[in-house]
Amino acid sequence: MPTAARSYGKINIGLVIGPARPDGFHELRTVYHTIALHDTVRVDVRAGSGIELRSKDPRVPCDESNTCYRVAERVLKLFKKRARVGITIEKKLPVQGGLGAASSNAVATLLALERELKQPIAPDDRLRIAAEVGSDLPLFAIGGAVLGVGHGEEVFPLPELPTFHCVVATPPIAVSTPNAFASWDEQVAVAPQAQESWRSQPEAAAGKLTQAQRFDRITLFSRSLHEWLGGYLSQSPNPGSLNGRKSAGRGGDGAGGPNTGVPRGKGKQQDRGDRAEALLLDLVRAGIENDFERVVFPEYPELREVKRALQRSGARYASLSGSGSAVYGLFASAKQAEDCCAGLRADGTRAEVTRTIGRQEYWETVLR
Repeated sequence: MPTAARSYGKINIGLVIGPARPDGFHELRTVYHTIALHDTVRVDVRAGSGIELRSKDPRVPCDESNTCYRVAERVLKLFKKRARVGITIEKKLPVQGGLGAASSNAVATLLALERELKQPIAPDDRLRIAAEVGSDLPLFAIGGAVLGVGHGEEVFPLPELPTFHCVVATPPIAVSTPNAFASWDEQVAVAPQAQESWRSQPEAAAGKLTQAQRFDRITLFSRSLHEWLGGYLSQSPNPGSLNGRKSAGRGGDGAGGPNTGVPRGKGKQQDRGDRAEALLLDLVRAGIENDFERVVFPEYPELREVKRALQRSGARYASLSGSGSAVYGLFASAKQAEDCCAGLRADGTRAEVTRTIGRQEYWETVLR
């Protein structure tokens, strides 16, 4: 019987784009967080050879370009195995939506294949394979709240955060991430003396940043992140650390996740709700934003309108996820999220109510 894995989506809580590096990638800073919305990936292993991909969604490539194929190829090579691997992808997450669907599918394939082959993959090998295939894959080898640096592939687990109620809106738009980066690069070439405030004139401000200013933005993001989480960490018992790279390994509870040293206590429901509300307000005060909004919103103004609709409906924080097209809002209560989702749907915008999921829940549920 095939092994089924939940392929969870992610949102980006802030994303700062730095200079292009010699390897062609841009330096990035972002906070990823896994969410409950997911695809399902089923993996079966039989005698023979080859990798076969199946999906009813015509947008999903079923050849060597698929990240699932590339991960399976590397796992078989790691174990020096010859087998026929079947991978079936049942889609719910949008393609090119900024929710990390293809990357998550690939890591779900890795975890399911590990179970099918009955051979554990060392944590370092998990992360190495993930990083070789794509920038967003390593975050799904950790789950929960994750700091991404480098071009997003260097991942550091952040302490567990309270659960946020979330509305994810997915207008029928496919935003190309390479094109979004190209637009960013075109706009940053504009003379710095023409710079305007992003908050007052986003289109004018989008690219008027010198290289030095772009480095400064990365520094500012790091400070804002510490400002956002600082109060929460100081009030949390055994808050863990923001420093030190950790990888996905076998946790002490046998759930298959990383042992990060962060608190796992459930706490009272009201306490968790109060902490989530306070943390959302702190997030707004810290001014953490997604740089892609500066180039994506002018090209797709309907996405800006979706963000405004989320804010009008009571979202404490709203943002583009990755380069889009998904736009999400974080809410203090499930009722607010449900009412907002109903309003968006009434206006013809596809939307789902979901929530963030922490690292412990991620690893307890990723394999069915």
